[in-house]
Amino acid sequence: VPLVESGGGLVQAGESLTLSCEGRGIPFSISAVGWHRQRPGEGREFIASISSEGATYTENLMEGRSTISRDNEKATAYLTITNLKHEDTAVYYCAAAKPPKFEYEYWGQGTQVTVSS
Repeated sequence: VPLVESGGGLVQAGESLTLSCEGRGIPFSISAVGWHRQRPGEGREFIASISSEGATYTENLMEGRSTISRDNEKATAYLTITNLKHEDTAVYYCAAAKPPKFEYEYWGQGTQVTVSS
């Protein structure tokens, strides 16, 4: 598995958590990384991405409650979500896109986040 997500679980509404995405056996340091989620019964949604140099792009999906970051020395990217809401309940996936195409060709297995209200 080229990417391994962790950090999910059962949390209370209003709490925060940080998800991790570790790259294994892929050119992580030169790849862009994106976080996505899939809520029950819905399609996959793009949340945010970060370039190899740390430039970020975030959709307004979570109304400013998400922050993406990375540590290339640890081959790990992170997604911090604050003020969690019940509707944030989903499987969260990370994906990596290496040059030159920068298409998301590496995916993790996902980590479940369940928010109780």
